[in-house]
Amino acid sequence: MARLQPIDLDSYQPLREAVCETLRDAIRKGILEPGERLMEVQLADELGISRTPVREAIRKLEQEGYVIMMPRRGTYVSDVSVHDVKEIFEIRSALESLATGLAARKIEPESIETLQNLLIEIEGYIEKNDIEKIVESDIKFHGLIYQISGNERLVNIINNLKEQTARFRTLSMSYPGRLQETLEEHSEMVEAIANGDVSAARDAAEHHMESAEKTLLKAMLKAKNS
Repeated sequence: MARLQPIDLDSYQPLREAVCETLRDAIRKGILEPGERLMEVQLADELGISRTPVREAIRKLEQEGYVIMMPRRGTYVSDVSVHDVKEIFEIRSALESLATGLAARKIEPESIETLQNLLIEIEGYIEKNDIEKIVESDIKFHGLIYQISGNERLVNIINNLKEQTARFRTLSMSYPGRLQETLEEHSEMVEAIANGDVSAARDAAEHHMESAEKTLLKAMLKAKNS
C-alpha cells in the first residue's frame, strides 16, 4: 500500500526540491521510519515520477543527515542516537550563541519589534496548544535572529545542523512544560538582543540550547519506553 502522495507536477517548485520536501516530511512524521531501506523504484512509483529526481533528492537528504547510503547495501533512513543529539547540540550551542551575539550587536529597532511580535504570536499558539503553528513560529523566530546576525556562512551551517534533529522538533515541543520554558527562554534572548548586550545574548542562547537538548533527550527516552 502506497504511503506517499503523488507529486504535484504542476507545482512551482523544481521537481527535485518537491521530492526532497516530500521525503523529508515523511521521515519527520515517521511515515518512513529510522532504519527503513529506501528503494528508488518503489518511491518513484508512489510519487508518480521517474527515478532520477528521487535519486537526486536522496543525495541531498544524505547531506542533511536524513538518510545514510551504504555501499553495496543500499540507502536507509538514518537513526539519531543520544550520542548524535549530544554532538549536534554541542556544536549548535556554540553557533547559536555566536549568531545571537552578532544579532545583539547589529539589531535595528524594526527587527526588535518583529522579534517581540513573534513572541506574542508564539504565546497565542501556546494558549491554543497548536503545536504545528508553534513549531512554524519557532523556526521563524530563530531564522530572523540568523538573518540579523548577517553571517550567511554561519546561517548555512546552523540550518544544516538543525535539519539533523528537525524530525524530533514536535516530539520535544510536546514534552510537558517545554512550551512555557521555550517562551521564557526566547524572551530572555530578545531582551538581551534589544539591549545590545552581546554577552547576555550569547548566554541566553546557550541556556536555550542546553534546555532544548535536555528536553529532547527526555522525550526520546519517553517515546522509546512507551
